[in-house]
Amino acid sequence: MKVLITGTSSGIGLAAAKLFLGIGHEVYGIDIADSEINNDLYHHYKADILSKDLPDIDGVEILVNCAGVQTQSEADIDVNLKGTINVTEKYAFNHKIRSVLIVASASGTTGSEFKEYAASKGGLIAYSKNVAKRLAPLNAVCNSLSPGGVVTSLNKHILYNDKLYEAVKNETLLHKWASAEEIAEWIYFLTVVNKSATGIDVIVDNGEAINYNFIW
Repeated sequence: MKVLITGTSSGIGLAAAKLFLGIGHEVYGIDIADSEINNDLYHHYKADILSKDLPDIDGVEILVNCAGVQTQSEADIDVNLKGTINVTEKYAFNHKIRSVLIVASASGTTGSEFKEYAASKGGLIAYSKNVAKRLAPLNAVCNSLSPGGVVTSLNKHILYNDKLYEAVKNETLLHKWASAEEIAEWIYFLTVVNKSATGIDVIVDNGEAINYNFIW
């Protein structure tokens, strides 16, 4: 299948691209940075997802929105929310589309972390439901995936601080964070295996959101 993934130069986007390529799909990647991927089935476009001059890629069957930032500024709204809307509106609505997946964040539901970041991710969860309604006539699905803590370069300030990393892991029921490769597996399931779930948000946070004690 023809798969378009944003944010393929690092983190979850890179892991997702490698997974799809390993299975034999043709992958188109968009990122502001160069790519480390060397595969005949991979096509890389160096572009800003906010650009109105995004590359023309016809007949996208699966669209995965992974690109995002965490800057504690309005750039989070611009890139995470507006950029994802820009990409989705350009590529998703075609007669070959089968699935759209938007990587949001558990913060979009809990309101945790920084205000602009949480707002941008909450907006993505709502936007994915809007897209699901508009894609239904094309027999296509759209869902959002909301990871909690993930081991990526975005979180290196936590990962390289043993005391801090231990503290944040203790906030989860399973005492761990997910790997980017594990989140990529969820992306594959929701876009390729899944045919019937649409308009939902899947939280993969190792139980952090329900890690509280009931007191009677």
